[in-house]
Formats: sequence, structure tokens, C-alpha cells
Amino acid sequence: MIADGDRVAVGLSGGKDSFCLMWLLDERRKRAPVNFTLIPIYIDPGFQPGQAEMLVEIGRGYGWDVQVDYSDCGILAHSEINRENPCFLCSRMRRKRLFVLADRLGCSKIALGHNKDDLIETLFMNIFYSGEISCMLPRQEFFNGKLTVIRPLSFAEEDLVNRFAKIMKFPILENPCPSAGNSKRNQVKDMLEKLYRSNKKIRGNIFRAMHHVRTDYLLK
Repeated sequence: MIADGDRVAVGLSGGKDSFCLMWLLDERRKRAPVNFTLIPIYIDPGFQPGQAEMLVEIGRGYGWDVQVDYSDCGILAHSEINRENPCFLCSRMRRKRLFVLADRLGCSKIALGHNKDDLIETLFMNIFYSGEISCMLPRQEFFNGKLTVIRPLSFAEEDLVNRFAKIMKFPILENPCPSAGNSKRNQVKDMLEKLYRSNKKIRGNIFRAMHHVRTDYLLK
């Protein structure tokens, strides 16, 4: 995923996944056979109280120089112009700003903290709300290869990430978003958790199914 000389923008959100990702990449960077640079970036969605200053301070404690981009993505996504799915619009706008900032900083790659469960949830989100069978990829090129998004935690289950974050005592920041805990993704997560509790093989079977698509048995 990372090659010699890469400048990698790391999406830092203040959540456990992004803290784990940044810490692991930074630890790996010190021992890797290739040289690469990490630039943690936080896209502030505009909610108050904000997390930017706290994230910068936390990052400084780990030796990370966190870059902050102040925006109104979250405010706009929850305004009168968008009533249906604020999380989708906010995420899309923040991703666009991250792409622009990464390019401006000379980064060829963007690392995001999505884990195995995020990929599974995205599959069902796209089926339910976009009418298509697709998900996020561990490595995905954009703009004819000018930027590449990598997701190093793609094969790690959320429970493993949670346990690692607890062991490392990463800070827990309260999400100021008014939709936190009440999004469509949370509804999908709750649905899947009920299925996982009924049969421990379901999570693994879904993930394997994403690698084993029989197109001959799909409608055309």
C-alpha cells in the first residue's frame, strides 16, 4: 500500500479507528524498509464545541503535526438545503476537502481508518440506499492514479480495533455532530449486530461473499 518516498495524508477524525491507524502507521514508519512521510489531517465540520484544538494538542503529545482544515460541511449537511441524509453529504464534502488538501500538500496517498466492519456496513448501505452492490476497497485509485486511497485496517474487525484502542488508552472525544448515534449507518450496524449474535459465522461469510461474486447469478 505504501512505497518508498510516499507522502501519505492520514485522515484523523478523533475516533478510535483513526487514532489506531495513525499510531500503527507511525510505528511502522520507524521500522519499515521504505521511507515515507505521514501528514495527519483533520477536517473540522464546523460544529461547536469543536475538536480541532484538542486534536492538535493530542497529536503533539504523540509527535504528530496535525493539519486542520476548518469547514462548514457539517453545518451545511444539517441545514435546510439537505434534509434526507446529512451524514452522506457531510462525508462527501469532507472527503472532497481532504482530497484537495492532500494534493496541495504533495501527498500521493490518503490513508483512512475504515475497518472490516465498515466495509461490510457500506455494502449494505449501498444496497439499501443506492440500489447497487458495491463497497469500499482496501486500495482505490482516483483521478487516473494521481491520488490513491488506502485503508490499512480493512481486514481488522472493529472489536480488535476497539481492544487495541483501549490497551493504548487513546483519548475518547465526544462527537459534536447532532446525528451521532442516529445515522443510517448506525441502523445498518444494529441490524448486522443482531445477525452476528444469532450466528457467529455470518460476519465472515459476508466478508468472503464480497470476494466471491457470481455475476452469472445476478440480474442484468
